Amino acid sequence: MTAPQDPGTPAPDPRDQAPSSAQDPHGAPASAEDPRIARIHEALEAVIDPEIGRPITELDMVDSVTIDAAGTAEVTILVTIAACPMRDRLERSTAEATATVPGLAGVKVDSRAMTDEQRKALTTRLRQGHRQIPFNKPGTLTRILAVSSGKGGVGKSTVTANLAAAMAAQGLSVGVIDADIHGFSMPGMFGITDKPTKVGDLLMPPEAHGVKVMSIGMFVPDGQAVVWRGPKMHRAIEQFASDVFWGELDVLLLDLPPGTGDVAISVAQLLPKAQMLVVTTPQVSAASVAERVGSLAKATKQDVAGVVENMSGLVLPDGSRMDVFGTGGGERVAETLAGAVEHPVPVLGQVPLDPRLREGADGGVPLVLSDPEQPAAQQLRAIAAALVARPRGLSGMRLPLSVRG
Repeated sequence: MTAPQDPGTPAPDPRDQAPSSAQDPHGAPASAEDPRIARIHEALEAVIDPEIGRPITELDMVDSVTIDAAGTAEVTILVTIAACPMRDRLERSTAEATATVPGLAGVKVDSRAMTDEQRKALTTRLRQGHRQIPFNKPGTLTRILAVSSGKGGVGKSTVTANLAAAMAAQGLSVGVIDADIHGFSMPGMFGITDKPTKVGDLLMPPEAHGVKVMSIGMFVPDGQAVVWRGPKMHRAIEQFASDVFWGELDVLLLDLPPGTGDVAISVAQLLPKAQMLVVTTPQVSAASVAERVGSLAKATKQDVAGVVENMSGLVLPDGSRMDVFGTGGGERVAETLAGAVEHPVPVLGQVPLDPRLREGADGGVPLVLSDPEQPAAQQLRAIAAALVARPRGLSGMRLPLSVRG
C-alpha cells in the first residue's frame, strides 16, 4: 500500500507473479479437507491489516492455503498494491498466526499484489457499496468536533492535535481532518511524513500516536502555497470525509481555519452533525472576535460543544501566575454562544501558557504524550475526557425494539 505513484515507482516485486502449482516434489499435498487447513484459516482471523484495521480473512486477503506432503503450510496473502509498505509486516503476522496451528512441520508465507478487479471489490466492500460520507449515515455514533476560532494565533491547531492525541491515549479510535487548507499544520504536529495509501479510489490515512490524519499538506511540496478558492476547498473537505477509509471512529476532529468563511460553512453543510468547539484566549479582542462563531452556529443550526480558553496565564518559577493576555475571555465567549444556541455552553478548560506546547507541536509529539504531567497537558487531557464523556444522542436512530403482546 502506498500513496499515488510518482516517476520513481520501484520495479515490480517478483512476489507479485501469479503463484505456481501447489504440487510438492516430495509427494501429493494435503487435501482441502485436511482439518489443519481449516485451523489455519481460523488462526488467520487474528491477523489484522494495519491500515484498514480489519482481519485479512474478512477482506479476502488470504489467497491460498496448502500443506505439502512434508507437512509445511504454504500461505499466500494478497496486498493491495505492489509497493505496500506493510507487506513484510503482514507476512510476519501471517507466519506467526499460522505457526500456532499444531501438526505443522513448517510455515512458508508469500504475498502478491491484488489484481485491479480484486482492488475494486475491496473498495466496494469498504464503502459498503455506496460512495457517501459515512459519518452522515443513520446510526453512526462518531462524535464530530469542528475546532474553530474567531481569529488566528490563539493556538487552535495545537489544541486540536493535543485533544486528538489525548483521546487516542484513552483507547478511542480518533481521526483528524486538517480543514485549514491554506494554513495546514497537522502533519507536522503529528510528525507525519508519509503520504496516504491509495487503494482504488479510496485513501488510507497515515497514523501517528494512534490518530489517523488527513491533510492537503500530505500532497503539497514543501514551501508551495495552496491557491484555491471556495468551491475547490469545499470539494477537498468532501473528499477527505467520503474518499478516505476512516474505519469505525469514536471521534473525528476537524481543524478549521480561523474565522467564519467558506470552509466553516462547507463543514456545516457536509457534516451537519458536527459540533463546534471554540478556542479563544483570555484577551478581550480575541474573545470579541470568537463571539462571531455564535452567529455562524445559529445560521447553520450547529450545536456548540464548549469553549477552550488557551494561553490562560503563565505560571512563573516562584509559583505565581501572570495573566499575560488578561482574564475572562473564555467566560465571555461561552455566555455569548449560549445565547446563540439557546442552551448553556461550558468553558471546558483553561490551558495555561506553556512553551512546551509549542515545542511539542514543532517536534511532532503533542505535549499530552511527551510530558503528560505538565499543567497544560493535564488541562488538555481533562478537556478531552469531558468531551468524550458526554453522552452521544440517539435522536433519529432506529433501535432494535419489539413489542410483545
